[in-house]
Amino acid sequence: MPVPAHRPLLPRTRVPAPVPAGDPTRLARVSVIIPSYNYGRFLPSSVGSALTQAGVETEVVVVDDRSTDDTRQVLAALAVDEPRLVVVHNETNHGPCVAFNDGLAVATGEFVVRLDADDLLTPGALHRAVRLFDEFPEVGLVYGHPVHFHGEVPTAFRAEPTGWTIWSGEDWIAQRCRLGVNCITTPEAMVRASVYAEVGPWDSRMRYACDMEAWMRAAAVSDVGHLDGADQAWHREHAASVSVTDASGRRTDLIERRTAFDVLFDGPGGKLPRAGQLHDLARRALATEALESACHAYDRRLTDREPVEWYVEFALATYPQAQQLPHWRGLQRRRAVGPRFAPLVPGFAASVVRRRLRNDARYRTWSRHGV
Repeated sequence: MPVPAHRPLLPRTRVPAPVPAGDPTRLARVSVIIPSYNYGRFLPSSVGSALTQAGVETEVVVVDDRSTDDTRQVLAALAVDEPRLVVVHNETNHGPCVAFNDGLAVATGEFVVRLDADDLLTPGALHRAVRLFDEFPEVGLVYGHPVHFHGEVPTAFRAEPTGWTIWSGEDWIAQRCRLGVNCITTPEAMVRASVYAEVGPWDSRMRYACDMEAWMRAAAVSDVGHLDGADQAWHREHAASVSVTDASGRRTDLIERRTAFDVLFDGPGGKLPRAGQLHDLARRALATEALESACHAYDRRLTDREPVEWYVEFALATYPQAQQLPHWRGLQRRRAVGPRFAPLVPGFAASVVRRRLRNDARYRTWSRHGV
């Protein structure tokens, strides 16, 4: 049976607040892995946010990925009389994906969190995730909401979930394939160590989308849980962020996400009952996005700055049936009119508004439900 391109994601289980408290005496061991490259100035905050987590036994593994700033000195100071802090110094720079794997190789926790060195966990985040894991043993990935911020670290956050939502892993992957995008920033997610043992570490064939593929790979062998209404992490936005300096190009982003889906279905995702249909759905979504970007360039008179022809080539290479997509026909109409007059065509101008409204609706859905 084909997978509907626009079918809504329905939860398998939704537990409203108050959620079960679980065993109050249990102290699960959680490994927080922090890859760091020249982020010594942020480490006291990120490490501190992990070590001060209540209700769990925390192990913090910091991987110094051949930093050239004061990272070694900062870590040496943080490690004084702190046995919960494990430091790995790489002799060569491995990059963010492999650096996480370096930490995963020495982590001993029952659960694993990847925390970027410039991000922070909110108080109680680890215990909130463990409570859901304990209640639903079939869940292998749990995440909540990340608060994005600039400047000073916020102090306000939502500490208690309004409920829990559980999806089957395959259904959750299907939603990612329909939309073609990641829905997890990274620090708000926790994975069972046993899941990593089953599906393997992050795949280095991607530099930026390895996290997206890792979440989907976990979902290929387990259910996915969401902490509704809880802020699990603070994600820092700043000019030096890797996501800003390296991964912001549209072309790089599209290629990385295509690779993520290809790697997923070449691995554990390929064993799912609907693997072929889901892979096709993901490639269709990415081709549609590329063609939409090309249309947008015409609608905004940006054809001199946007790689329109590259978008077309990407769409055809990604989804051979791209010429059958509605956005292909829309692009041909815009080409016939030309970039000078395309913004003046009422139907094209209306598509700009529809695109904005759709993106706003998707953002609201993600903010509330995490998908």
